[in-house]
Amino acid sequence: MNINYSQFLNMIPEVTLMALLVIVFIADFLTAPRVALPAAGQTSSASPRKWFNPLVCLLMGVHIVVNIFPTATATAFGGMYCTNAAIGVMKTILALGAFIVLIQSREWMRRPDTQFKEGEFYLLIISTLLGMNMMISANHFLLFFLGLEMASVPMACLVGLDKYRHNSAEAAAKFILTATFSSGVMLYGISLLYAAVGTLYFDDMAVKITTSPLTIVGMVFFFSGLGFKLSLVPFHFWTADTYQGAPTTVTGYLSVVSKGAAAFALCTILMKVFAPVVEYWQYLLFIVIVLSITIANLFAIRQRDLKRFMAFSSISQAGYIVLAIVGNNAMSFTSLSFYVLIYVVANMAVFTVISSIEEHNNGVVDMESYNGLYKTNPRLAFLMTLALFSLGGIPPFAGMFSKFFVFMAAVKGATIGNLSGQLAYLVVFIALVNTVVSLYYYLLIVKAMYIKHNDQPLPTFTSAKSTKLALAICTTGLLLFGVCSVVYGWIDSASIAML
Repeated sequence: MNINYSQFLNMIPEVTLMALLVIVFIADFLTAPRVALPAAGQTSSASPRKWFNPLVCLLMGVHIVVNIFPTATATAFGGMYCTNAAIGVMKTILALGAFIVLIQSREWMRRPDTQFKEGEFYLLIISTLLGMNMMISANHFLLFFLGLEMASVPMACLVGLDKYRHNSAEAAAKFILTATFSSGVMLYGISLLYAAVGTLYFDDMAVKITTSPLTIVGMVFFFSGLGFKLSLVPFHFWTADTYQGAPTTVTGYLSVVSKGAAAFALCTILMKVFAPVVEYWQYLLFIVIVLSITIANLFAIRQRDLKRFMAFSSISQAGYIVLAIVGNNAMSFTSLSFYVLIYVVANMAVFTVISSIEEHNNGVVDMESYNGLYKTNPRLAFLMTLALFSLGGIPPFAGMFSKFFVFMAAVKGATIGNLSGQLAYLVVFIALVNTVVSLYYYLLIVKAMYIKHNDQPLPTFTSAKSTKLALAICTTGLLLFGVCSVVYGWIDSASIAML
């Protein structure tokens, strides 16, 4: 069988990630210190490789620059793989999130008990990103499922990377068990869809899909499986425990990059494959969105552990992201991609601050530790406040614009004269009310930092240069992405390719 290798020119993002993966693997293999692995409670005596993190960050930066320009519509491997400008934009956003994670991880990776597995961490991050790229470029359910598993399995390894500290091993076990169950449910749904239409190609399925019971059941099972990946209610039970037990850097990566890829894939498949049965999946989304936003907000108010707090925040944010799909229009892809971009910089800013404070607070991440933070570390408190305000949707920060565009996409084209239009406006109204609720619990952290008194506040400390750089990138995005129309225009012009 002859293989046309020129097809790989249509998948430059994946090719550059593979090259990055090989370079990092060889660099780690040749320079890794030959030391015995530490036993439980002990640390490695290996000296840190100060050049390793800058090298990986530089390579990821080159990957972003190479792929930031609009991508022409193209296919590969019999149409199983497809790419266009909108997919290219989302891959760039995901790579930006991974880039921030890599920068932010430098301080954590220099710790004596983690520095010996620095190479594994970078390789796993790149592997998950490669799987997400394949997932959102899939035009065939088989490739989609393979991409999903390529992202999920290394992610479980990342969650359990800190197995000797906190509850990382338990978190990994819960994550892998839930991921396995959700993959099984999704695969069963895909098999039902194949039985109903006789093909797994997205374009062919869209032509053949009808409102038969087999198709509807298959769609529900598929949505349920992907709902686990997005941690939408009622598929969210693993989220808080996994986020709490995983290393903080991994938690940030899991909350933004993984969620963004799954949301974009869900939007593509619902609007492309299941367009003939839109009235069914719209009602399904109405229910899931209201439950996700409302229940997550109520549970977030009760949390005192910051990582569990951000877990329920991410469930709520997933509901807002999926809200963009409800409109089933040209603006859905634009608003969803823009929301993910803003969510990446805002949430990573929060987790960067949490990680920095955790490193200087003996691993404690409870909310009481932030009492009086502004007195000893005013800059971190200020940057944390900016990020929380953006997540809450307070103007003039970028988060307000992202929520506005999502609301506009959800009701665009909706009319009060039919039931689906009425429900769309009702869901947006409920989301608006929940925005006020979310603002309340985000302000709980602000209150702790600026108002609550602490007899023994955190001491003044200087953050690592990598932490400062990650916060600078995130803060710049929070302040500029919302007011620089060129960013939204870049995403909007690319989204035309999805129609």
